[in-house]
Amino acid sequence: MVFNIKDSEQRKVKTEFPRETKKVDHVWIPMSDGAKLAATIWLPKDAEESPVPAILEYIPYRKNDFTAIRDSARHPYFSGHGYASIRVDIRGSGDSDGILLDEYLKQEQDDALEVLDWITEQPWSTGSVGMIGKSWGGFSGLQVAARNHPALKTIITLCSTDDRYADDVHYRGGNILSSDMLWWASTMFAYNARPQDPNVVGDSWKENWLDRLENTPPFVEEWMRHQRRDAYWKHGSICEDYSNIQIPVFAVSGWQDGYTNAVFRLLENLPNESKGLVGPWAHEYPEVAIPEPAIGFLQECVRWWDQWLKGKDTGIMEEPKLISWIQDSELPAVNYPERPGKWVADHTWPSKHVKETPLWLTEGKLTNKVMDSEEFVLPSVQQHGFYAGVFCPFGQPGDLPSDQRLENGKAVVFTSEPFEETTELLGHPMFHAEVSSDQEQALLAVRLCDKAPTGESTLISWGMLNLTHRNSHEFPEPLKLGEKYNISVQLDALGQQIPKGHRLEVALSPTYWPQAWPSPKPVTLTVYSGKDTFLELPVRTPQSEDDSWGNFDVPETAKVMDKEVVRTENRTRHLAHDMINGVWKLEDFSDEGERKLPSNGLQYGSININTYSIKENDPLSARASCEWELTVGRDDWRTKLKCLSEMSSDENHFYLTNTMTAFENDKEIFKKTWKTDIPRDFV
Repeated sequence: MVFNIKDSEQRKVKTEFPRETKKVDHVWIPMSDGAKLAATIWLPKDAEESPVPAILEYIPYRKNDFTAIRDSARHPYFSGHGYASIRVDIRGSGDSDGILLDEYLKQEQDDALEVLDWITEQPWSTGSVGMIGKSWGGFSGLQVAARNHPALKTIITLCSTDDRYADDVHYRGGNILSSDMLWWASTMFAYNARPQDPNVVGDSWKENWLDRLENTPPFVEEWMRHQRRDAYWKHGSICEDYSNIQIPVFAVSGWQDGYTNAVFRLLENLPNESKGLVGPWAHEYPEVAIPEPAIGFLQECVRWWDQWLKGKDTGIMEEPKLISWIQDSELPAVNYPERPGKWVADHTWPSKHVKETPLWLTEGKLTNKVMDSEEFVLPSVQQHGFYAGVFCPFGQPGDLPSDQRLENGKAVVFTSEPFEETTELLGHPMFHAEVSSDQEQALLAVRLCDKAPTGESTLISWGMLNLTHRNSHEFPEPLKLGEKYNISVQLDALGQQIPKGHRLEVALSPTYWPQAWPSPKPVTLTVYSGKDTFLELPVRTPQSEDDSWGNFDVPETAKVMDKEVVRTENRTRHLAHDMINGVWKLEDFSDEGERKLPSNGLQYGSININTYSIKENDPLSARASCEWELTVGRDDWRTKLKCLSEMSSDENHFYLTNTMTAFENDKEIFKKTWKTDIPRDFV
């Protein structure tokens, strides 16, 4: 995960703003239990004479080093437009007190409410607050909004979700998202154990660090104890009761992001004043994101803040409910510097311009007519899925899916006739089918691809379903061998052009490693064609008056803080196939580089290696391992963490091992291993 600001010839760096600002470092916000949270604040210099609304970003990623560069581009920008912009490290992260025991705990929300109280009491505050955040910060904004603090008037949530079970990095379609479950847990395992800064907290840093090392839990253990949608996942999932959010929400994502789906649900369920924006981007802010086009997103934020925090009529409420980028068709590539296309506008969501259009399955084909019933057998090919790309791209080289012809021989594929006219898709494809299984536990993975006339196959959407969760993620039921079931698989939302002459492919399989942890036994599924087995496409009719939307300014940021590059970034993704032993292994290496900040002398870096392996015909051979090396320090104070997380399974249990080793000035000062086994629960 790289938190950086990419240089761009198209980005304007602003150095003059309507209000002159100052940065206030190392502000302590007291909590009622005696703990203190660490904050940095950017303020208009005259804010105490002329109070301003506040913008809060509340995340666990260390404001003094790890996000300092990105913070410098945005918070001074907001401050310069007349806001107090406040960046707070949540409890247990950065210089804040405590230990971070899990994601999105009630304690985290309670602390946020106290932060809001504190803001309203400051002499520079008008008492009106907005929250902004990407990923964890986007989740946090939604969750705090649902707590209805009177000072919180609006939020901007980017790359986030309203559903912690069904649409996050842990489980997808009732399957363990094995590409990310362990990886994200290992990430936070390492991140959370980093020390406070001695220059800020004083001599207590060492005692506090040892406490963090000893008591920072591997989150994966708790996540794996909740393999179905229970109260653990309902907490923090604002989809449980959308009516709890009564303020306007600006929801933002990109087609390469792992969290695009939430934008559509939020627009459908939140207050009418809420808006949505979906571009071509990966998991990043739209003013710096790739693929291009990036947009003047900070200007859009200021318009939103001015509307809801200053009471100005910025015209934003007369604009469309959803603005999205319909991508032109492209041949497959593992990264794109840009995605040509067009901005389109929909004034409602669901949109009256989108019609669900079916294509039925027949022998090897997708057709617009219901065909007689046929049977299609889907065998388990355990190595199916290695060319899927990563679940949530951050814009790094190699993130995206390869040519799906590399996968199609491991699945059963149905192909449409060439499209007779160019067609636009916007929303969720759905796959409906009548299926049976030869095992009590099985999954179905569905890939949707754009097939060019020259044969290349580009993955444009996908989805999967644990068939024991066919009726409920909370109350799974075993399959009866050979019994037919009608099931539906929602695929990820897309905004995609299918040109005249191109075809669509639907690929079906009971395996999708490493996205889905394999079923405990090899599975053979049977799909029955007929009226109940079809692909449903969200076909959008172009609207001439709304499909020339492009009123975005050139991207702007504040001046990014100075940095020294000590070690440059490097990324590789290697897939190896041992043909003698039938073992496939993917190694994803990401050296995120090392940087030094002249402003405070801090130097930090990270290296991550993720390995996924499986043996042909053996689902119980699946293995995932994630390694991290994190460094943070100064010339006279150096710390390093090495962490290794591993996951495997047999028919009845999952096995988890997490080891953490800590070094101070190259001397090992701590080592601990956590080991546990957890029963399988319908996964």
